[in-house]
Amino acid sequence: MKKLEDYVINIPDFPKPGIIFRDITSILRDPEGLKLSVHELMHCLEGTEFDVVVGAESRGFLFGMPLAYNKSKGFVPVRKKGKLPRETVSREYALEYGTAEIEIHKEDIRPGQRVVFVDDLLATGGTAKAAIDLIEQLGGVVVKVLFVMELQGLHGRDALKGYDVEAVITYPGK
Repeated sequence: MKKLEDYVINIPDFPKPGIIFRDITSILRDPEGLKLSVHELMHCLEGTEFDVVVGAESRGFLFGMPLAYNKSKGFVPVRKKGKLPRETVSREYALEYGTAEIEIHKEDIRPGQRVVFVDDLLATGGTAKAAIDLIEQLGGVVVKVLFVMELQGLHGRDALKGYDVEAVITYPGK
């Protein structure tokens, strides 16, 4: 029986020499890989009481939606600045070479709502922390932070101290 990491294609020297790019699209294209990824993420949610799933654009949508559907919960997108039509709150965060900004609709998170945050990759933790800050600004309580993959060498968990963080696949390097 294959493990989820068996579906990941490793691409050396992309986007620059010395980096191994971990391609999750190979998980998505394979019916068994996709099924296994959702199964593994669902397993991470066992025993977790929550009200809503929040996913980061865009791959957090791909993995968060089936979790919300399978648990009969709503799904709330966190998007890049300027993509949501109603009143939002936004947060800027650091990237390796600059900054980015994400936002969420103000009325999509209610005070006291228990939230599971989902994304494909934990690298430096910047996107996840910015999304969590937005959820908490609106009064939500983040009860679990889930990732398909984690690059431990980038120390993303340091940005998420105090949260229940799980990743299905962990890689020791960058």
